[in-house]
Amino acid sequence: MSEAIGLIVDTYVRLGSRKALEDLKAHRCRLATELKSINTMLDHSSLINEIEYDIEVIEAGLAKLDAPVWARALGLGFHSRAP
Repeated sequence: MSEAIGLIVDTYVRLGSRKALEDLKAHRCRLATELKSINTMLDHSSLINEIEYDIEVIEAGLAKLDAPVWARALGLGFHSRAP
């Protein structure tokens, strides 16, 4: 999923769709919160880690949108970490 979320975030950044990124982040945050609150014998830690990584990728995308226009045009900085 990490590669997929990266492609989705990159597309939203190219489109300048801050709302879509914020909605995506809010959804992932809700998922993480719900999984953390579940009390079962199942271990959800790997799924929670993946969702938290997705949130980091989304936050990096939001940071790209916050970058000055000239920096975005030149592709400078604000790169998300590699999977």
